Amino acid sequence: MLVWFLPLFLVFLMIGLPVFFGLVFAPGLLLFLDGSTRDIVLLYRNVYNGMDSFPLMAIPFFMLAGELMNRGGITERLVEFAQALMGHLRGGLAHVNVLSSMLFAGLSGSAVADTSALGSMLIPAMEKQGYTRRFAAAITAASSVIGPIIPPSGIMIIYAYVMGESVAALFLAGIVPGILVGVGLMAVIKVMADKYDFPVSTQKATWKEKGQASLKAFWPLLTPVIILGGILGGVFTPTEAAAVAVAYAIIVGMFVLRTLRLSDLPEVLARSAATSAVVLLLVGAAMAFKTVVSLSHAPELLAEWILSLSQNPLVLLFLINVLLFVVGMFLDAGPAIIILGPILGPIFTSMGVDPIHFAIIMSVNLTVGLATPPMGLVLFVASSVSGEKVERIARAILPFLAVEVLVIFLITYFPAISMTIPRLTGFAN
Repeated sequence: MLVWFLPLFLVFLMIGLPVFFGLVFAPGLLLFLDGSTRDIVLLYRNVYNGMDSFPLMAIPFFMLAGELMNRGGITERLVEFAQALMGHLRGGLAHVNVLSSMLFAGLSGSAVADTSALGSMLIPAMEKQGYTRRFAAAITAASSVIGPIIPPSGIMIIYAYVMGESVAALFLAGIVPGILVGVGLMAVIKVMADKYDFPVSTQKATWKEKGQASLKAFWPLLTPVIILGGILGGVFTPTEAAAVAVAYAIIVGMFVLRTLRLSDLPEVLARSAATSAVVLLLVGAAMAFKTVVSLSHAPELLAEWILSLSQNPLVLLFLINVLLFVVGMFLDAGPAIIILGPILGPIFTSMGVDPIHFAIIMSVNLTVGLATPPMGLVLFVASSVSGEKVERIARAILPFLAVEVLVIFLITYFPAISMTIPRLTGFAN
């Protein structure tokens, strides 16, 4: 009977029940009907146990660091830096949007924060220059998925926690795929800019102007260097690195740039606490859901079914990418990783796929799902920021999604793309 937990969960999602409640009600109802009262207690106890983890503390700290930097005006400095580098190109502001997302990714690791912070600045600016609002919202949503790919990444922290992998290895493996997504989006913008005669944002910046923009962005851009350098150098753990990022954001905002005031802190803390609470509740519920997955023997049944389709790892990787892409349309990346990671990861590692490589395939695929209709979270955030309808943004984002899907398959079939940096630094075999 327990094998029906997943269909029931999907029914709950389709009728509009929030993901958290679907994750706990679906297995809870089936356990109640099955008379397994002891397992019901275990299920709901695991909601708390799933959140009670030192490594997961990195998530609220990184979110707080992103909020502090955004409130301290650091986002504007990153956009100004990106504009000095790329504003003179045809379709300059669209290129600036993507480059800003790549830079902002090194600060927050959150697609939602990226869409909200950059969208509120760049979507109105792009509209003033003649871009349609739906195009501006679409490129903002599409580029925001770079946030959880380039380190630091909340999604990769969750994967490492669930699967027992190295956070540092996952962070390093995400660098090149994140850059590849950004370059791919810029290539699409270049083609569209030539075809539709997109405007040039600014005149080409002089070396002096580029230097001034670089100096303004120096302190923010030092953040990922401190985080990754500290982790790789063994100075601090990923969780401690997140706390260091918060301290660094406060020091830079209050004492170096002097753009952050003490009176700003209550609102910043409240916003980051609310966002963190949502993420951690989902993690706790998904960990409880995972308990029922193991009780139902669903992993073994699914593994048998997958292996019955083909014994060729390349064919199976293609099929799993399709499955993950469909899952990403309906389910947020964090819960999807916690539910499917323990099921799919062991299957592919037993077939010779490197666990770090599979982690990146899964993380990038589900991250792209954040911008995929019909339930992509950043589509709704972009709609809220821009005032454009979700359906119109969803149609405009399709060319960018096509490039991101292409990158997923490149990562899948060319492991060197994601594995070279971890191997060179000794974090992977």
